Amino acid sequence: MTNYRVIPSIEQLRQRPALRALEAHYGREATVGALREETAALRARLRSDPGEGLPADAEAAAVLLEGAAEQRLSEIYAASLRPVINATGVVIHTNLGRAPLAAAAIERLVSVARGYSNLEFDLETGRRGRRDVHASALLARLTGAEAALVVNNNAAATLLILAALASGREVIISRGELVEIGGGFRVPEIMAQSGALLREVGTTNKTRVADYQAAIGERTALILRVHRSNFRIEGFTEQPSLDALVALGRSANVPVAEDLGSGWLADSAGSDAARAALRDEPDVRASVGTGADLVCFSGDKLLGGPQAGLVVGRSALVERLRRHPLMRALRADKLAYAALEGTLLEHLAGRASTTVPVMRMLALSADAVALAARDVIAAVGPQPRFDLHLSGGTSMVGGGSAPGLPVATRVIALQPRDGDATALEARLRRSDPPVAARVERDLVLLDLRTVQPQEMDLLIEALRQAGAAT
Repeated sequence: MTNYRVIPSIEQLRQRPALRALEAHYGREATVGALREETAALRARLRSDPGEGLPADAEAAAVLLEGAAEQRLSEIYAASLRPVINATGVVIHTNLGRAPLAAAAIERLVSVARGYSNLEFDLETGRRGRRDVHASALLARLTGAEAALVVNNNAAATLLILAALASGREVIISRGELVEIGGGFRVPEIMAQSGALLREVGTTNKTRVADYQAAIGERTALILRVHRSNFRIEGFTEQPSLDALVALGRSANVPVAEDLGSGWLADSAGSDAARAALRDEPDVRASVGTGADLVCFSGDKLLGGPQAGLVVGRSALVERLRRHPLMRALRADKLAYAALEGTLLEHLAGRASTTVPVMRMLALSADAVALAARDVIAAVGPQPRFDLHLSGGTSMVGGGSAPGLPVATRVIALQPRDGDATALEARLRRSDPPVAARVERDLVLLDLRTVQPQEMDLLIEALRQAGAAT
């Protein structure tokens, strides 16, 4: 006969200190639910296999059940979004959340998040205000534009420009700029969603000013230039300068918009190495300086801020975007505004090269990365599972910015004793916090360019745990 009496009642279990702690953390309803599920599972086990490995008395059953309930609750309520140590060497890693925020941006975000704010409240008049004014003055000052606008990402910025300025009319774009970027974002599809009509000109590798000029007609609403941020065309190529397109637009009374994508501000580079890596990346200030009517770019790429789509340019056109019905659907929230303002202030103060993580990472020399790597290797010490050594390597800007332009670096190479680099990489990825690395030539490579200073001790402990014999 099965002995179900070893299973304490739910109320008896709830009085145990471990269960009281769980209830305080997860709440009564969740804890009781987990206990009921685990006691039901234990009854089923006792009924089907009342042999070894099952509790012999009520105390043993209680210990078993409180451990099982804790495990169940931790799995159910585990946060899916977790911090990850980026040791891949990809500075703007889209899969890892792109740009980490500067301390100043985080402080500003926290100060706004913990209470109420003047998001849509005019402090001068005491009446309802507009959220779309936040960060606008800082953006305009930083880029040299007349006006600025913030939406929730750069795809939204492009969509809003097309919908507000060209719905039902033609937009001229080079065939070589009809790109697709990560996540299935295709320029022709965005154009179709906006209601604008695509007018392709030129060929994949060669487009001239004359091609744009020949396409301008009564239905032309906009000339659009899109930065080919995630691929490169080399060899027999030709592309008009933005200055030439702006001059054509002025003569034909057609506005010119440029989708830059990355948001590179060359003056914030802070080092010759960063400027060299991004030598072909268009500068936001330079594009605004040509007289382009609108320029849009991302907040969370080379600017180093939160996810946002930033539009800068002529006041009259920015105002048309601001008043378009889509603006409400695409608007940014208070946390994005707060983090963005904190980031912009660092750029305006000339501190971005040291305080904005993306800028700091790009400014690091290979020697500086090597110095940090040697310290980590020494701290980790010899390990049973792998050998560690310093090796040459390359970091990548990433995030659709500066395609094909590596940045010289030094990496920690882990050589597994069993030869299974894939298993070792997975072991690091499952550590707490997870460590993202890369596998090349049967080695696991760690590039400390993208590991933040406050993460070094955590990385060292993760390597020790991954290297320990089991």
